[in-house]
Amino acid sequence: MVTKLARTQYSPALFDLAQDIVGGLPLRLLGRWLESDQTEADAMRLLEACRVTGYNVVSDSTGLTRLTAERGLMEILAIIDQPKAIVHALGSAIGGEGVGIWAADNTQMFYPAAVAAERLLAALLTVQDEVARRCAVKIGLAAHFGDFYGAGGGLYGDESDAIEELAEDHIGGGEIVVSEAVVRRLPPAHGFALVARGAAAGLGALWRVTDGPRLSLGTSSSKRYPIPYSDAFYADLVRFEGRLGDPELAREMTAKYTQHKVVVLVERQSQDADSRAVALFNNLSLSATMKDAGLRHLAEARGVEVKVSGPLGIYTFDDPARALAFARTFRRELAAGGIACRIGVDLGPVLVFDLAGGGKDIAGMPVNIASKMAQDRGEWGKVYLSDRVHARVDAPEFRELRFHVSGVELRAFEG
Repeated sequence: MVTKLARTQYSPALFDLAQDIVGGLPLRLLGRWLESDQTEADAMRLLEACRVTGYNVVSDSTGLTRLTAERGLMEILAIIDQPKAIVHALGSAIGGEGVGIWAADNTQMFYPAAVAAERLLAALLTVQDEVARRCAVKIGLAAHFGDFYGAGGGLYGDESDAIEELAEDHIGGGEIVVSEAVVRRLPPAHGFALVARGAAAGLGALWRVTDGPRLSLGTSSSKRYPIPYSDAFYADLVRFEGRLGDPELAREMTAKYTQHKVVVLVERQSQDADSRAVALFNNLSLSATMKDAGLRHLAEARGVEVKVSGPLGIYTFDDPARALAFARTFRRELAAGGIACRIGVDLGPVLVFDLAGGGKDIAGMPVNIASKMAQDRGEWGKVYLSDRVHARVDAPEFRELRFHVSGVELRAFEG
């Protein structure tokens, strides 16, 4: 259980930040929660205005960890651009809207309840056909129908978290997996081949869509997906897509756009409550705690917050020693508040985006490696350093680990 939090427990400057600076963290909504009695009735009253009903569809690439070991950052960004563009174009054509900022290799679309389930599944099959035909990487797709809460440009709620986790961790390349709630909305003679695929907490029974009618469209949407790039960078990226493997262009774009940074990725543990609605606000409060800690410690550590989104915080530094000191301070402060976290630290070339609506996002191998060390294999309360970072800091108490993630062997140091 989370102790009741008050607005006065945060830095006054936190709630003075403009929404375009805080990005996906809905601080205005959270501020109203902190000023309430924080009961289930308060939570439901605040959430009711944010409730949306429809389909939450998430995709994630497969095999990207191995690919990033073989290709440069610019080539990876060009490769993952193609499936994202396909998902958005076909999804928008049937009434879907992109959710969040698609800086990484995953996507999220929301479709209102008015969209017929058979039309959605036909679109998803068409997406997989196009990705298989045109792209160098495969994606998995997961879909659920239910009630979600839209705030700060994102979708919140247990069911939203569950479908995101399913797509990221349990769906293979080329697969389409849908929940029982989606299947129940199909007409009796729907024509889709469905294979039972177990169940998932928060989603119920799952079904794999293996075949069925495809979506027939005369033209695709020309609107770009929720893109973090500047117009100039995206024009160069599209140009590079036609010249993949061109080393000269890759070097030119790398020199023009990337920075060499130390990346600190923090994942905090989520908290439960007797009420799911209260738990949602409790976890938003913890995300605000992370943002508040960053505001107070980053200047001294000479670091920069990239973003705080859900349970994740991502920060960049020029100096590995300062990055490690910040990670230790951050872990200690969260632990003092009863919040467990796990932290991954790596360094290398990254692309940091200034988002059009304010805020930042980031892409690059160091983000991927930090995530693999901390989120995929890490224990709560631990900090994980890549071998590149460990070689540049004084951390004799860290012990060496070797493990395989997504077919790639990683060498890390745990402390």
